[in-house]
Amino acid sequence: MEETIKSLLDDSFESAMTLTNSGAPQVPDRYVLPPSQRPALGSSLGPIDTTLPIIDLSLLHEPLLRSSVIHEINMACEEFGFFQVVNHGIPQSVVRDALDAATEFFDLPVEEKMLLVSANVHQPVRYGTSLNHSTDRVHYWRDFIKHYSHPLSKWINMWPSNPPCYKDKVGKYAEATHLLHKQLIEAISESLGLEKNYLQEQTEEGSQVMAVNCYPECPEPEITLGMPPHSDFGSLTILLQSSQGLQIMDSNKNWISVPYIEGALIVQLGDQVEVMSNGKYKSVIHRVTVNEYYKRLSFASLHSLPLHKKISPAPELVGNNAPAYGEFSFNDFLNYISSNDCVQKRFIDTLKKS
Repeated sequence: MEETIKSLLDDSFESAMTLTNSGAPQVPDRYVLPPSQRPALGSSLGPIDTTLPIIDLSLLHEPLLRSSVIHEINMACEEFGFFQVVNHGIPQSVVRDALDAATEFFDLPVEEKMLLVSANVHQPVRYGTSLNHSTDRVHYWRDFIKHYSHPLSKWINMWPSNPPCYKDKVGKYAEATHLLHKQLIEAISESLGLEKNYLQEQTEEGSQVMAVNCYPECPEPEITLGMPPHSDFGSLTILLQSSQGLQIMDSNKNWISVPYIEGALIVQLGDQVEVMSNGKYKSVIHRVTVNEYYKRLSFASLHSLPLHKKISPAPELVGNNAPAYGEFSFNDFLNYISSNDCVQKRFIDTLKKS
């Protein structure tokens, strides 16, 4: 069955990189969004970039300053479900090496990348384009390679063998982001008034999916997107971007462009934290714009509880009230997106108790 699907994909698959390299003067019709969904490039997108929170993580280790940093995290999570972090502990050499390895991968011949193509969202390693090339109604100007990354020793042998540096360079970045996630989820738990080790066991045993994204130059960036508006399923997403392109939605439904800050990483709350917090914190809705002048790369390190582990609202945050959300697992999310259009209806909306 998988071979049949792969054969069909081979016949119909056309990546965004292929279109860019062909010098196409226009985007194909399948990429064209309805006017109401197109990005308002060049117009005012809401609050200015500098209003978005930037947090110095090194101050978490200063006993006299930790409480003020936890407060900053609380404010950022309540207002945006998002913040950028500096002094996060991941060496810039590790970051640069990961971006270099990703560049080499996406520059490989199409035939080489097609060895990893799959439409099966349960595959631990898969290359693709758009969201899911075989089912998307509208396509998105994005190629990707996704792979499970924790524990690294379990999955790394399934990762791409080309370029030869990929496993080593991306593996080091994956391990570094796993450690950073542990620190961040402790701080976020603490900011909710929970014990900082509230999710410690689930974090150690949890899932990490690394989505490495390539958004090539696009001839008509004003009528398409790299990714549609969505929230992430997990607890946290740690995002590395090579240049600006990410936009988040604020509480007034305005789109705000996230500035590129050299050396910073982006932290986005996912659906699992929204459920755990019983809605006190919201998973951030975000999308990706593209541009006609340069290729943009990103690493989205998606962290979640173990595949079949259910998360539900923390009893301490529910009190005597009824929980506002039902429980769910990462596997429940995968099953949902296998048979539903998550662009039309967010997965977390199916969990809300009216």
